[in-house]
Amino acid sequence: MGGWRDMSMEALEDQYSPSRWSPRLDRDTIIDAHLAVTAAGTERARASAQTLLHVPYGNGDGEKLDIYFPTDPCETFPVLVYIHGGYWQCLSKDDSGFAAPPLVSQGVAVVAVGYDTAPEGHMDAMVQQVRRSLVFLVEQYPRIRGIYLCGHSAGAHLAAMVLSTDWTEFQEVPEIKGAVLVSGVYDLEPILHTYVNDVLNMSREVAQRNSPMRHVTPAVPAACEVFVAVAQHDSPEFRRQSQEYSQVSTRQLQEYRQALRAAGWSVSLLDLAGVDHFDIIEKLSEDSYVLTQVILNMISRA
Repeated sequence: MGGWRDMSMEALEDQYSPSRWSPRLDRDTIIDAHLAVTAAGTERARASAQTLLHVPYGNGDGEKLDIYFPTDPCETFPVLVYIHGGYWQCLSKDDSGFAAPPLVSQGVAVVAVGYDTAPEGHMDAMVQQVRRSLVFLVEQYPRIRGIYLCGHSAGAHLAAMVLSTDWTEFQEVPEIKGAVLVSGVYDLEPILHTYVNDVLNMSREVAQRNSPMRHVTPAVPAACEVFVAVAQHDSPEFRRQSQEYSQVSTRQLQEYRQALRAAGWSVSLLDLAGVDHFDIIEKLSEDSYVLTQVILNMISRA
């Protein structure tokens, strides 16, 4: 059948080990460096912005939000909802505020979403938690003028699943106007055959049910702009997943693109040179970074 199915287990695990692909640092160093950068950035954001931390949106241990309010809020304001990565089993909202300063200074609120990671959390539950966090925001903060999603790695997967939501089962329909999906995984089936699933313990049914690539024909809100970003130094498998999700190459996905266009959506691939799986998202703390500008321009167009 070709592709990842023809890889040895060792090769597949290499493909889904982002730390092995960075030219900047070795695999044993880059994770610690990433954690240090995002923690320091979040500390700076909390020191400079008005915040509400650990706001519960449900009863689960991980069901909490950190909210960074705009420096000079208008009567209404847009919100960027950031969903952290960590292969659905590590990292947290507590180190996810690093992107706030360039956005809050431009009138955009930033919300870092927490969810119950594995092994306590399960994939179905994580997806539902992120969906419910948006409903909570809409209910609690009527001044919100449009929600914009940003997710990294596993967080990009969760954001893509939000885009596939049938909101009829919820009491509110969040006004999602845009999404930036960064170095994500959109088909979970290859993950089943790697070390990542040792903790997730997904069955094939669960993986298929929670693969955005397989659920791309929902009724969607109109006029949503989606950017799928991938790093030059992401692994070939990560790059393939982003390219296929954005290019919409199969018949099912072609129908999805037609549906998106009919609803006023646009889907674009951003292939970013000179970055890896980690600094592609770390640089969101910089005002001049291309993805920071993509987010601000997307919001200004809405």
